[in-house]
Amino acid sequence: MFLGLQRSSSFPHSIVDLSSKNLSFVPRDLPQTAEFLDLSCNHIQQLNRGDFKNTSLLRFLNISWNSLEDIDPETFLDTPLLEDLDLSHNRLRNLSDQRYLRHTENLLVLNLAFNKFVTMTLGSEFSSLVKLERLVLGAQNISTGDFKNIAEVKLHTLTLALENELSYTAGSLNEVHAQRLQIAFPSYQIFPHFVVADALSLFVEVELMNLTDGYKNLSEQLSERVEILTSHLYLTNISIDWKDLTHYINVVLRTSISHVTICDVAIYHLPLKDTAVTQTSEMKSFTSRRAVVKDFIFSQEAVYNFFINLPVESLAIVETSMIHMTCPKSPSLLLQLDFSYCALADSIFSRVEGQERLECENLGNVRKLILVGNNLQSLQVLSKRVQYMKSLQHLDLSLNSLVYDGVGECVWPPNITNMTLSSNSLTDSVFKCLPKETETLDLQNNQISVIPLSISKLENLSSLNLNANRLRDLPVCKGFPILSELLLKSNSLHAPSVNKLDTCPKLRTLDVSYNPFTCTCALRSFISLGMKSERDSHTGIQLLSWPLDYYCSYPEAVRDSTLRDISIPEVSCNVGLLAAAILSPAVILIVAVVTLCHRLDVPWYMGMIWQWTRAKHRARMSQVRPEDLVGVEFHAFVSYSQHDADWVSNSLLPNLEGPAGGLRICHHEKDFVPGKTIIENIVTCVEKSRRSVFVLSAHFVKSDWCHYELYFASHQRLAWGSDSVVLVLLEPLPQYLIPSKYYQLKSMMDRHTYLEWPQDRAKHRLFWANLRAALQSDMLKPPVTEVEE
Repeated sequence: MFLGLQRSSSFPHSIVDLSSKNLSFVPRDLPQTAEFLDLSCNHIQQLNRGDFKNTSLLRFLNISWNSLEDIDPETFLDTPLLEDLDLSHNRLRNLSDQRYLRHTENLLVLNLAFNKFVTMTLGSEFSSLVKLERLVLGAQNISTGDFKNIAEVKLHTLTLALENELSYTAGSLNEVHAQRLQIAFPSYQIFPHFVVADALSLFVEVELMNLTDGYKNLSEQLSERVEILTSHLYLTNISIDWKDLTHYINVVLRTSISHVTICDVAIYHLPLKDTAVTQTSEMKSFTSRRAVVKDFIFSQEAVYNFFINLPVESLAIVETSMIHMTCPKSPSLLLQLDFSYCALADSIFSRVEGQERLECENLGNVRKLILVGNNLQSLQVLSKRVQYMKSLQHLDLSLNSLVYDGVGECVWPPNITNMTLSSNSLTDSVFKCLPKETETLDLQNNQISVIPLSISKLENLSSLNLNANRLRDLPVCKGFPILSELLLKSNSLHAPSVNKLDTCPKLRTLDVSYNPFTCTCALRSFISLGMKSERDSHTGIQLLSWPLDYYCSYPEAVRDSTLRDISIPEVSCNVGLLAAAILSPAVILIVAVVTLCHRLDVPWYMGMIWQWTRAKHRARMSQVRPEDLVGVEFHAFVSYSQHDADWVSNSLLPNLEGPAGGLRICHHEKDFVPGKTIIENIVTCVEKSRRSVFVLSAHFVKSDWCHYELYFASHQRLAWGSDSVVLVLLEPLPQYLIPSKYYQLKSMMDRHTYLEWPQDRAKHRLFWANLRAALQSDMLKPPVTEVEE
């Protein structure tokens, strides 16, 4: 009870349990937030004004099983919200003097049973309880007029806890207006004939509780009455012999009572053979709940035969440990069967004759069959058990151990439209064993990981419940052309493929809540679907429980964030956009840099700087021995065509010799020795020079003397290394213009970086610095030349 109260409480610590605390008075330190207070099983003798002054929110108060003798009229002055008051099992003495009830006008439930009331006369204060729904009373004497003060109160239930020595005047209940009358019998029972007679004639629902005897009198009374107002008759917590039970049921079948329910029944002396059943009746339903047999030797088939042959429309035997149910002996009028929470096996309704199992053909009118919570195991076998129930529309097989291996053929009756198979052990193959006309299918809490594409079509399926399975993606609706509701709560969907919903043209309701969503690019389309559902709830697909029950499980940075609250930019997911976003600025930057470099001749400057750096590096790294420089007088020998003499004289030599360059340059106009042949002078100058500078031009490759100078310099490269030759390109010199005899020149131009003479005057300074760096080297002091007098 307190678990239920906890769910309805408004504040923390609103439930205060002080039962069995050996209290003799109401504690003064009750919390102000108390809504539910239990003071039962203590020693409190009286209630006084102010006992509950700090508990203005109090709604439920239990002071049963105390020693209450007196209650101050203003005790509940400070509890205007009080709805449920239990004062049972105390020592209150006068029902006509319960003045404290004047301040409990919001009471819904009042229990005053098992006190010391002698008479049932209710005082005028009871008339103020206009909201009262349930009243529990007990007294030794019940007389006419005792209930006049509640004549205007519309009760739902009046419970009479009868005393052992009850005195009842017929007609005393005429002034009570209640839907249901409960009569709780005492342990020592004398059947209260007049009470039951009034109950059957005044109340729509009558419940007889704790009966252990008197069934014969009850059956006689029912059979003798011509007019009975009661349509629902309940027997609760009873002990009864099989003979009395079946006689009682047969008697009720011949009355106008429509519904009989027997709960918590212990049955003795069960039969060894079949018991006769009344063949015709106006009764609509018979329900037995939590029946227990107390014999070991009896015919189970005889027991089952009695109930399955009852001439009613609805039969329910639930929470009872029966392992089988037989087939009616003749075509049955039953429309609904409920055998929930029993122990039924796959053999239900069938029987074995010889070596053959015969199926039941006498339940053709059954429209609804409920077999929840049994020991059913084979879905294919169950289809055989119900194949002759041609009217069956609703079949509930949930909470069993059903499996289907996909091998055998299922033979369901043709009209099943509502199928419930939740909480079984079914896998993907179940879709091969389903009734073809199913409209609503419940497969939640099974082991389904995918809906096979090869299944036969369920043309009429409109609602499919696959909650709590193992699906990793949205299903394809190829087999369900008119599916309008799809429930996939609590599966294993990480990034649902929204495009699969295109195969579900009629889908209007979708539930994908409580799945382990991976909030990456693949989820963007699903998030868009949720946003659209939130904006346009009346058009398109409605996403149930959006956005509160849709959370990210990965990555860790956004774990437990709702899908609506995260942002996944499109540019990070679209490869084309991402490439464009990254490459476009890069391309623009590269183009801009290339254009700028081209306009500013940056490549030329970089090349020249690189050559200058290399030259400086070679100068630092080269280790030239002094003896290697013996006979070397010049930094460089210049070879050029006579057509380029002006440039050499006016530009090259001034920038390399003298103060500008500080280099000693050998060239033929100044340093060739008269009298020697040209070849001898060329050889001598090359040998006396550390490096050789060739001024290349179209005229250069046409000069034979330049060819000789290049030939001798190339031999010198073998001794001095590759840096002994420096090429200066005075003008563009394509390879095809170089004669084949200049193969050394071609080879040098391919292997060595040459210096190009720039036309832009702004670049001349860097050109000369680069050339001087290439020619710079340590030299021995020149020999002293004697001057002839």
